[in-house]
Amino acid sequence: MQMVVDSLRSKGKIYKKILEIAPKELGIRNRIKIYKATDTRGYFLAIFAISQKSCVLMKDVHKMQEIYTKLTLFCDHNFKYKIIFIDAPLCSKAKAAFKEAGWKIQ
Repeated sequence: MQMVVDSLRSKGKIYKKILEIAPKELGIRNRIKIYKATDTRGYFLAIFAISQKSCVLMKDVHKMQEIYTKLTLFCDHNFKYKIIFIDAPLCSKAKAAFKEAGWKIQ
C-alpha cells in the first residue's frame, strides 16, 4: 500500500481515506491488491495494483473489467476514477483497451 500512496502523492494526489479490499471478499482468486479511496473533493476512486511476471494481455483487461464490476456491486456505487498500477510488461493492445475503458495506467 505504501508504494501506491507514494506514487500518487508524487503526482500531487492526496486522499482522505484509503481502504484495502481483500480479493476474497469479492470472490476472486487473483493475486491483486484492490483499494477504495476517497479524495479531498469527495470523489471515489478504484485503485488496482497488479504484480506479475508475465505480460499483461487482453484477457487480463477483460478480467480487470469483471473485477471492477464486482467491486461496484460490493461497494454499492460507481467510482469516478479507475487507476491501475502494473508492475509487469504491458501489451500495446492491452494498453489501448485500458485507456478506452477509462483506466488511468500508472
